[in-house]
Amino acid sequence: MAEVGASASVGSVADSYDNAMAEALNGTFKAEPIEHQGPWRDYDEVERAVFQWVAWYNGERFHSALGYLPPDEYEQAYWAQLEQAPQTA
Repeated sequence: MAEVGASASVGSVADSYDNAMAEALNGTFKAEPIEHQGPWRDYDEVERAVFQWVAWYNGERFHSALGYLPPDEYEQAYWAQLEQAPQTA
């Protein structure tokens, strides 16, 4: 870790509670699908809801750091731009 300039976690090992970004994501997850979409009938229903939310969050939501484009759309534009760039030797 020292080689890349990173410092070791000060929290307990293998949890996300010492990481502010992870805590923010956990809070968003709890607020959006868990509290607003329940009550849940069974485990399978929760599992489907979690999968749908993660797919939306990772690929479809508008992201401020990407100019308010969804990550999937931003990535497609990135690869298209690379294909159009002239190749140099």
